Amino acid sequence: MTTDDATDADAAGADPRAWFAVGDDESPTDRVRNGTADAPADWPTLAVESGFADDEDDYYAALREATLAATRAEVNERERADDRQLLHAVRAMDDAERVANELAERVSEWAGTLFPDAGTGVEGCRELAERDPDGPAEERVVSLATRVAELDREADELEAFIESRAPVAAPNLAAMAGPVLAARLISLAGGLETLAKKPSGTLQVLGAEDALFAHLRGHGSSPKHGVIYTHEYVRGTRPEDRGSASRALAGKLTIGARIDHYSGDYRPELEAELDERMRTIRARAGDDGGDPE
Repeated sequence: MTTDDATDADAAGADPRAWFAVGDDESPTDRVRNGTADAPADWPTLAVESGFADDEDDYYAALREATLAATRAEVNERERADDRQLLHAVRAMDDAERVANELAERVSEWAGTLFPDAGTGVEGCRELAERDPDGPAEERVVSLATRVAELDREADELEAFIESRAPVAAPNLAAMAGPVLAARLISLAGGLETLAKKPSGTLQVLGAEDALFAHLRGHGSSPKHGVIYTHEYVRGTRPEDRGSASRALAGKLTIGARIDHYSGDYRPELEAELDERMRTIRARAGDDGGDPE
């Protein structure tokens, strides 16, 4: 071994390019996640010569453990990010609402056989939950009604959480789409980063995948919008202009998502530009012109 090689071996544990260091059990994970090397190196040999590993097999075993730990740390960090919390919250809210409504139908049907004045839906369950049951059957119905009321209340609390967190995680998207729709778009895309990388045409039809696939199979027309239909700028626009409204909204939301992900700066001018564009589209109400659909 040359003097230079020996120097490299002795310094391997302190070399900022190396992911390993003798006697350091904590840093390897961070070094695997964040480290870089300007040029390839014979890391197994350096690890053995520095005393970090007994042999090449030992080196690769340690490398495997370090990379697994780095991957777990990266996944945990990503899952705790604000946009991932919104993703889980909006999905939980939708699940809570769906289950509450489905169970409310069952409760209403059952309660109708026991309480002649029983109401229907979630509101009927709230009223039933306040009753004093008389007998085992009524106890079960009142208990189920209580669960429905609790689920509905949980859905409301999840919505409040989304409304408070969305402006932090995605300020521009939340300002233009509204907190809940912003969270739903993030959820459908699988995260803010994924949403930011999508073209506006894809964002425009998020949530309309079934209709899009049917169109691609030749069984229907191309959808003009997906979940963004719930936005007032689309839903409140006359049908013949909804395609234009959807494109305008999707275009600005895409820009907003990219700014939110890459810089996080709030740009109020985006919302102002969207408002102006929608005024132009809606002004066509008395005009035969407009973009072809």
